[in-house]
Amino acid sequence: MEVRKPTPRKRVRCESTASVPQFTNSPTMIVMVGLPARGKTYISKKLTRYLNWIGVPTKVFNVGQYRREAVQSYKSFEFFRPDNEEAMKIRKACALAALNDVGAYFSLEQGQVGVFDATNTTRERREVILSFAKENGYKVFFVESVCDDPEIIAENIKQVKLSSPDYVGCDKEEAVKDFLQRIECYQITYVPLDDDKDRNLSYIKIFNVGSRYLVNRVQDHIQSRIVYYLMNIHVTPRTIYLCRHGESELNLLGRIGGDSGLSPRGNKFAEALGKYIRSQCILDLKIWTSHMKRTIQTAEGVGVPYEQWKALNEIDAGVCEEMTYEEIQDHFPEEFALRDQDKYRYRYPKGESYEDLVHRLEPVIMELERQENVLVICHQAVMRCLLAYFLDKSAVELPYLKCSLHTVLKLTPVAYGCQVESVFLKVDAVNTHRDRPVNVSVDRDDEDALLTVPEHI
Repeated sequence: MEVRKPTPRKRVRCESTASVPQFTNSPTMIVMVGLPARGKTYISKKLTRYLNWIGVPTKVFNVGQYRREAVQSYKSFEFFRPDNEEAMKIRKACALAALNDVGAYFSLEQGQVGVFDATNTTRERREVILSFAKENGYKVFFVESVCDDPEIIAENIKQVKLSSPDYVGCDKEEAVKDFLQRIECYQITYVPLDDDKDRNLSYIKIFNVGSRYLVNRVQDHIQSRIVYYLMNIHVTPRTIYLCRHGESELNLLGRIGGDSGLSPRGNKFAEALGKYIRSQCILDLKIWTSHMKRTIQTAEGVGVPYEQWKALNEIDAGVCEEMTYEEIQDHFPEEFALRDQDKYRYRYPKGESYEDLVHRLEPVIMELERQENVLVICHQAVMRCLLAYFLDKSAVELPYLKCSLHTVLKLTPVAYGCQVESVFLKVDAVNTHRDRPVNVSVDRDDEDALLTVPEHI
């Protein structure tokens, strides 16, 4: 099987212009390197989620999945022996098929970053990838995960590998034994990236899940962002709590934005939040708020120290600040319709878009990744952006995520994602969620425009 040369890539405008280059005709391949059970797929998925969230179209190509589709049933570690010639042909064909799909993603789907998730443990395999990239004008950045801590490896096997499709219905002890033998097969031919021989390559080496890093020849802005992100993530068990402020006086009136204080029910929520947080017995909990009264008053009810982040302030509605949806439709009907047409990218006159908000919140996400247990008391649009990052939601889904008042979302990061528990604290509040109406035309009438507006005073 040959690697096909993708069709030439047209010069395209990126989705996001706030903090990534506006044009690119030189996509990037992120190439994972490392023995099995070293967290390569974890890194691949997490990095892809982050890059998509900041507006860089990214996709993972997991070569193991190609192998499963080609072989159908997995028998034993024998398949991975370097002297198993028939299996080696299949594995090479799978790698080449994945490379072809990377090329198609870049040329046909306007992707900007492709994550090639495989062991890539031999110099020969890496040369094939480098040649493919050179022929097509792609940049290559290697991410090697090196781990010699048996406890970390054992935990990874337990958390992820035993639930792999390769071991469905297998005895756990037999599965672990087989997988350890699979690792030994790779160790025979494993050649790590070499500080001297590979000095001209761009790469980051991550040792024992982030205890040490080695970075070499970062080429551009995207690679710099990738390095910074990878140096901030960790795998320590922790919980992130997200909630909005208590119900505000402006919430009761159906007015957006502003800087009003809490309603009587909002104050009750602040007390209930304090009781809930104390009941959780959270070690070293940090609490973050915005600079706005309603989040600060909510945090005061919890009764522990908190930090204020201006980046957590609610989306700026510009000329629509403190207006009801009915008033916006009355004064700015065309703007109201344009926002419904593309809520993520629409920017309020003299205000912000959700896209702007995502870029404002990037330092918050980076710090959340560095920290352990955190409670973030924020606002509806802000909470949607943060939630979209953790749950891997698209730009289309993000502005319509339901983030109800007086409800805490408890996020627990797991192997390849995030568990979410929704906890309503039994204090009633108004509904502030407005679904996308069916009719988004600028010529629609008031009834169609206001069809999904929630009730208010």
